[in-house]
Amino acid sequence: MRKNPTTVSRTRNEVTRLDRTSIAMWSGPRNISTALMYSFENRFDCHATDEPLYASFLLNSGTPHPGAEEVIEKNETDWGKIITTLTGPIPNEKHIWYQKHMCHHIPEDADISWIDDFKNCFLIRNPRDVLLSLSKITDSIELLSTGLPQQLTIFKHVIKSSGKIPPVIDSADVLEDPESILSVLCESIGIPFSRRMLSWEPGPRACDGSWGKYWYDSVWKSSGFSPPSSKEGDLSDHLHSVLEESTMIYQELRDMRIRT
Repeated sequence: MRKNPTTVSRTRNEVTRLDRTSIAMWSGPRNISTALMYSFENRFDCHATDEPLYASFLLNSGTPHPGAEEVIEKNETDWGKIITTLTGPIPNEKHIWYQKHMCHHIPEDADISWIDDFKNCFLIRNPRDVLLSLSKITDSIELLSTGLPQQLTIFKHVIKSSGKIPPVIDSADVLEDPESILSVLCESIGIPFSRRMLSWEPGPRACDGSWGKYWYDSVWKSSGFSPPSSKEGDLSDHLHSVLEESTMIYQELRDMRIRT
């Protein structure tokens, strides 16, 4: 069993002690990915970026998401320009750059070697809960919509390029014991834990993408991580087949997850 690092309370002056760290958190949709972004963004030492590849994904895939035209218009869609920015200096003189990424935003057969210098982490959630939540927002759902096949591909790439198993966290574990899981996560990527990661002010935040008004209603009402609960509802016959396939991938990643 891995021991949790000592909890560190941060002040604005303490950030000078940190080395610069860029974190790529790879997730699927309808996870606790936005809450986790708020958790990191609430640190004094961290700049957070919300799904920087989303507009490019919408433009090139034609996926009918809410507000797609607005997202494409207001955000960079050129893949090369986006990657140049993401691999460049950390904005606002911060020491940590937390990048929230959706795995399904990565094009098939894309060169992802640009992530090799990042601290790559993986956030997973029970796919039944993902599908129930996703089905309330869009009817365009296939296996690839869960992001799990792409997540496994990225996970294996990171192992091959680094020779190490990157940290995997399950959203249910985070909600059950956020301090312990986030402490171990921070330890695994070489940054101190901050208790500021456990709560935040409700409402929209500066790091939100322009699509927040379509997707973030529940997290805007939050001020921290809520206790875990299973989604209630029935899946269509089509989504049952998606669930069967996605569960196998989820279990493979879950076996690698951080435990306290």
